[in-house]
Amino acid sequence: MLHDPAQLDLMFQALADPARRSMVERLSRGPASVSQLAEPLAMSLSAVVQHLNVLEASGLVRSEKLGRVRTCQIAPQALRGAEHWINERRLTWERRLDRLGDFLAETKDSEN
Repeated sequence: MLHDPAQLDLMFQALADPARRSMVERLSRGPASVSQLAEPLAMSLSAVVQHLNVLEASGLVRSEKLGRVRTCQIAPQALRGAEHWINERRLTWERRLDRLGDFLAETKDSEN
């Protein structure tokens, strides 16, 4: 998934919405039913289901229906993929900034 730009786009698009981020935050504490996820949100149950469909399509959330209850849970491997992608960029910028710091220190030393 990490090397699939389309899947990464879906993941970041899913996380761009505050309601979906709230659901992911809640699911990071453990599985929850759709009703439990809907409780703190000011939206209809059908809107919550639509948001969950986006999260499932992105690979961030999995759900399972047992009887009349749909239980959702986080898909940690998907979050690890996004974390890995972000960390690669962070490390690149840290190295660049370290080199800039070294250059500026050398320039300052040569001026003195």
